[in-house]
Amino acid sequence: MGAAGPSNDVLDEIFNRTINSRSIFLNRDVLRNDYIPDHILFRDDQISQFGSILAPILRGNKPSNIFLYGKTGTGKTVVARYVTKKLYERILKLNLNTKFLYINTRLASTQYKMLVELGAQLDISLPFTGLSLSEAASRIFDKMKRDGINTIIILDEIDYIVKNYDDNILYEFTRVNNELLNGNFISIIGISNDLKFKEYLDPRVLSGLSEEEMVFPPYTVDELEAILTDRIKTAFRPGVVSESAVKLCASLAASEHGDARRAVDLLRVAGELAEREGSDVVDTDHITKASRSIERDRTYEVIRSLPLHGKLILAAVLAAVLAAPEDINTGRLYSNYTSMARSLGVEPLTQRRISGILSELDVLGVVNAPVVSNGRFGRSKRVKLVVPREVVSRALQEDELISSILK
Repeated sequence: MGAAGPSNDVLDEIFNRTINSRSIFLNRDVLRNDYIPDHILFRDDQISQFGSILAPILRGNKPSNIFLYGKTGTGKTVVARYVTKKLYERILKLNLNTKFLYINTRLASTQYKMLVELGAQLDISLPFTGLSLSEAASRIFDKMKRDGINTIIILDEIDYIVKNYDDNILYEFTRVNNELLNGNFISIIGISNDLKFKEYLDPRVLSGLSEEEMVFPPYTVDELEAILTDRIKTAFRPGVVSESAVKLCASLAASEHGDARRAVDLLRVAGELAEREGSDVVDTDHITKASRSIERDRTYEVIRSLPLHGKLILAAVLAAVLAAPEDINTGRLYSNYTSMARSLGVEPLTQRRISGILSELDVLGVVNAPVVSNGRFGRSKRVKLVVPREVVSRALQEDELISSILK
C-alpha cells in the first residue's frame, strides 16, 4: 500500500482540532426544527385556545377538528406538538385509550405512504404497495375499532397532499366516525401555510370536517430577537453570540414574514460556520454567510424533493423558458407537461391539479404564478421561473426519469 497522502494529513488535523477544542455550543439540538421547548414565547393565546378545544378528550369526548393556519415559522407545529405532548401526559395518568398520530404530509409525499406511517404508529404493518387507499384505511380503522382507540391525527402541511393529489384520504377520515363503535372517535388537526387551502376540498369533505380555525400571526422583529436570545441561553456558551448578530438574524427572518424557524436555522448554521473557522464568537459576518448558504441549499433541496408531477411541471416550465424567456401561460405549460408525462408513460393530472401544484411552487418561491385576467377568454396563471435555471436543471437531473426528458 502507498504512503498516506496529504488529504489524510488534512483530515487528521480537522479531526484532532474537533476533539481537542472546546465547542461554542452547549446544546445545538435546541436549534433544531423538531425541538419542542419547555416554554413557548408570544403564543400564550394560541396555546390556551388550542388546549381548550382539545380538553374534552380528558372526559373521553370527541374534540372538534381544528385547522391551524399561518405562514411558515409562525409557531403552528411547535404549539400543536407542545400542547398535545402536555395533554398526552395527562391522558397517561388517567389511563385513557387515546393516541396522537403525527404525519408531515410533505415528507410522506403520497396518500398511501401517509397511511403506511399512520399504521406503523398503531403497530400495523401495511405493505409498501399493493393495497388500494380504501383497503389500507380500512385496516387502520379496524384496528381502532378492535382496540377501542380514540385517535387524534395531526396532519402537518395538510395542503400539500390535497393540492398535489386529492382529498380522498380526508374523506376516509371524516366518514369513519360514523362506523366506529362504543363512542370511539377520530379527530383531525390540520396545519397549513395556505389560508385558501379549503377551496381545494370537496364539499362533502368540508362538511364532514366542520372544523374550528386558528390563525397564527407572523412574529415581529422584537419577538424574534427575544426568541433567539432565549434559545441562545441553552444552545451556546455564554458570550458567544454577539448582540449585533442576534439583531441581524432577527431582521433577516422578519423580512421573511416573521419566520422564527428561519431565524433559528440561521443562528444554528452561523454557529456551525463559526466553529469550523475556529472562531470563539458568532458575529454578523457568520449570519450573512449562513443566510447565503441556507438560501442556496433550500432551493436545491425543495426542487430535488418534489414528487414526480411537481418535477414534471417544473421541467415543463424550464423547457418553455428555454424556448422563449417571456412569462408562460398555463395552456402552453399544460401542453408541455402532458407531452412529457405521456413520454414517460405517466397519466397526466387534470389542469385543476396542475393549478394547485403551481400554487404550491409559488408558495415555495420557485415560480411566480399570479392569476391574470384574459378578458372574455377568462382567467389563467402567468408563470415565471424565479430561481436560477442552472439550479433547477441541476436538481431535476438527479431524478433519472426527469433527466431522460431534459436530455
